[in-house]
Amino acid sequence: MARDGLFFRATGKLNERRVPAMGLVLQCIWTCLLVLPRTRLRDPLTGAPRLDIGGHELYGNLYSDLLDYVVFAVLIFYVLTIIGLFVLRRKQPNVERPYRAFGYPIVPALYIIAASIIMLVLLLYKTDTSWPGLLIVALGVPVYFLWNRRS
Repeated sequence: MARDGLFFRATGKLNERRVPAMGLVLQCIWTCLLVLPRTRLRDPLTGAPRLDIGGHELYGNLYSDLLDYVVFAVLIFYVLTIIGLFVLRRKQPNVERPYRAFGYPIVPALYIIAASIIMLVLLLYKTDTSWPGLLIVALGVPVYFLWNRRS
């Protein structure tokens, strides 16, 4: 993205060890922002920390929460990618295809349906993680257009 002008140029630069150090630092900061607020369980009504029977503070299943964030966001992009397969086949029917999609069009269509159902279930039953995941993805849309216009 940095090389395409869609993110900070510094994140795409490799250091003397051929590692994108600035990109890794920014990724670390983003990870900390995602992890730190999600570790302590709080009562949704009062905001007070939840306690176990012995009065000890409870901590959440952080991995599960982050997995829900990621799974929901990734499913959006998987579905969009498969939809892109259909769009490209319609817009460019005569283009050479070095790779054939297995079971096209039935298997990709079934995948779109199944992944959409999973996303809907996550939105309905895992609202505390799927809605913020959707919000994070949605915030990327205006950022993309602003950055793209700037470059």
